[in-house]
Order: sequence, then structure tokens, then C-alpha cells
Amino acid sequence: MKNRLNIKHLNEEITGISTPSPLQFAFCRKKSAHAGGRAAVIPREEQVSRFEQALKQPGDTAQQRCLYIHIPFCRVRCTYCNFFQHAASKTMIADYFAALLKEIRWKAQQPWTQSAPFQAVYVGGGTPTDLSAEQLLILGKTIRSYFPLTPDCEITLEGRINRFDDSLFENALEGGFNRFSFGVQSFNTKVRRSAKRLDDREPLMRRLQELSAVNAAPIVIDLLYGLPYQTMDIWKQDLQDFLESGVHGVDLYQLVELGGMPMQAMVEKGSLPAPADTAAKAKMFEYGVHFMRKHHIKRLSVGHWATSNRERSIYNSLAKTTAAVLPLGCGAGGNVNGLSVMQDRTLENYLKSIETQQHSVAMLSLQSSDAAVHKEITAAFDRGVVSRSALRQVSGSDLFEYCLPLFDEWQKKGLVEVEQDYLSLTLAGQFWAVTLAQNLITVLQQDANNTNNKQQHAAA
Repeated sequence: MKNRLNIKHLNEEITGISTPSPLQFAFCRKKSAHAGGRAAVIPREEQVSRFEQALKQPGDTAQQRCLYIHIPFCRVRCTYCNFFQHAASKTMIADYFAALLKEIRWKAQQPWTQSAPFQAVYVGGGTPTDLSAEQLLILGKTIRSYFPLTPDCEITLEGRINRFDDSLFENALEGGFNRFSFGVQSFNTKVRRSAKRLDDREPLMRRLQELSAVNAAPIVIDLLYGLPYQTMDIWKQDLQDFLESGVHGVDLYQLVELGGMPMQAMVEKGSLPAPADTAAKAKMFEYGVHFMRKHHIKRLSVGHWATSNRERSIYNSLAKTTAAVLPLGCGAGGNVNGLSVMQDRTLENYLKSIETQQHSVAMLSLQSSDAAVHKEITAAFDRGVVSRSALRQVSGSDLFEYCLPLFDEWQKKGLVEVEQDYLSLTLAGQFWAVTLAQNLITVLQQDANNTNNKQQHAAA
């Protein structure tokens, strides 16, 4: 590796804009919800067999592991959601659940699956809490019966408060779920109704307080900032309502406006006001961070806080690292033995695949040789601190030293602070953490491609 990265050719989309307010204006906008590197797509005709072979090999048994199970049903499509798959119905859910149990039992028997324990399980969606109480009980017990889990394995059930009654909660607990994550987004009734959320503030608050008071498992919520009608005053009240709800953890997410979400069409038609712009969302993030600090709430990442030591957020942390993630269900994604996999999002195709005991693969990619480096970068920026030794461990070289010119440029722009062996994100850097991580990965990929091209040209 060369001593230092050459940044003379980099533009402001990578280095950031020189501005008195980097929190608001260092970049134009957040382009994606997650950072990541490129992978080589495996030819369609080879995908199922390659994934099958990957599961037949034990793999790296020292690698941390997670399990992701997808429930692709929602009764209502939220206006900010770009991942809606299927409208919920009891018949469709029953058919899907039967197929999912088959897939669980089948994949759980694979050599790769049984070769090492899983540290975290996440049942997401969609709306997993649209399952019946009996189905939640069966699902939890099936997970615990068939998969090797660590003794302290975190098993999360995601969903919404609407219709999450005592029978659902009690059966989920009995089945072995030990963490619950609810998409609140906002407590404000007007904001919630405009986003197609199903409960007004009062019943939502009351139910969260009831679940938290049981003290049987951590209750965690998501809050979005930047939604239509969500002024700064409403955002401040959302945070105060979070405190009063008694929940054990909270994620503060920036609304990322992606193409195809219903909100976009509604704004264009004039039936919804435009959501907050990036500068306004930056100020909401700033207030959120200061609010958490004022109330001495423990920060677990740049966007997640815990009011109780019981909230660990293991899956969300591991999924950003080099941990393997075994996907189960229609539309689930993960990575196994160096392969990134996305399962079929079409319910009919998924059901046919499981019926014939075929892997429901929609896309399979070979992770790049630098995948571990890219994952470490993603995880480090999510934590808010990049470590020289951690980068050296995954890259085999002093990558921190190599990237110092870019780090120094970010420091000049007010996004990071560099001190000896660590890069720490400023408040502005925390707001732009995903952008910075993606920019660093992009620069390293481009640099590697240029080096490879030069070597190939020289060899020719």
C-alpha cells in the first residue's frame, strides 16, 4: 500500500463543503439509509447451487452470527415506507407461516447453521406483530429448539403497538422473545395520521407505559425526524413523550426520502406538506443529541440510546459488522460464507421454492476481498469512533495512516477530530455518519480499481 491517499482529485461530494455550519450544509443530503461496498453478482443460473454449497460448509466458526426472519405483511402502508410487500390477511399469513416453519427446520439442519451459535435473532418486517398469539408462541419456540443460540442470545420481535394485546405479548415472552421493538415514529396524532400510523397519541402512550412497566423484556421504539407536519416543537414533544413512555431504548432516525414511497406522490399532489429539508433535520438531530445528554441517557451508537442496561441492541450493532446473517423468509437478506443473499420478495415464488425445498434466492453476490474493511468502516462510523488498530486488524496494513489526508480534510470541514490513533465524529459528523462511511468506502474502492488497472496495464 502507498503511504498516503491522494485526495487532489476528490470533489466536495466526498470531502464535504466548507461552511460555517457543517451540521446543516456539509453535504447536500443523505443519499441512503446504509453504507456498503460493491459486490460481484453471481450468474443467475448458479445462484441457488452456490448458496446451497455455502450452507453445506461450516465456515468461520469464530465469526459472530445473527439470524434474520422476515414477516412481509402490513395492514397499512406507511407513507414513508419504501419496503411494503403484501397486505395482511389471515389466510395469506397462515400459508406463509407454514412455509416459514418448513424453511426454518430445513435451514437449521445445514452444516453451516449448526457449526456455531447465534448471538442475536431479529424477526422483522413488514409487521411481525400481525402474527397471531399462537403463531408467535410457535415461532419463538421453534427458533429456540432448532438453532444453536448463545445463552444470552437477544431475540427481538419488531412490530407496531396497534392490536398488540396482552395475549400477543405473553405468548411472545413464553416463546422466548426477550426484546421488543416498536415503530412509533412520532407520538403526535396529526403527524401519525398523515403517515398512516394506526393509533393516536393517548392509546399509544398508555400501551407503551403498560408494556414497559411489566419489566419482562426491554421495550424499544423508533422515532423519525423530518416527517410532514412535524415541526421542531412537535419533535421536542416527541422526545419528552419518549421519556414519559418509560421504554428502555430509542432510535432516532432521519427521514430519508427515497423514490417510490407514497409520501412523495402525496406531496406532489398537494395532499401533504413537504417534509423537513436537510438543514431542518440536522437541527432536529442536534436537539435530540442534546436532549439525551441533558437527561443522562446512555448512547450506544450515533443514533441509538438506552435508558436501561437491559437494552443492548446486539443485532443492530452486529449487522453492521463482519457478522454473518442467515436470512429466512420472503424478502429477507443476509450473508453466509462470503456470499450476500437476498431472498425472493414475491410471495408466490417464495412459497413454491419452499414447497419443493429449493432456496428462494432472488440475488446472490460474492463479497469483495475488502468486505471486512468496508464492514469495519460502516460499524466504526455507526459507533462514532474509527480506530487505527481495528482498521489494521481487518486490512493487514496501516489503513488509518493511509486515509489521513481525507481524515484531515474532514477535520478542516468540522466533521471529525483526529487524535493519534482515533478519529472521532463531531456532532456534524454524527449527523453525516452514513455519508462519511460511504464516501470512505467509495474512495477506497476507486483507489483499488485504479491500482488494479495500472497493474494490468503494466503486465500487458
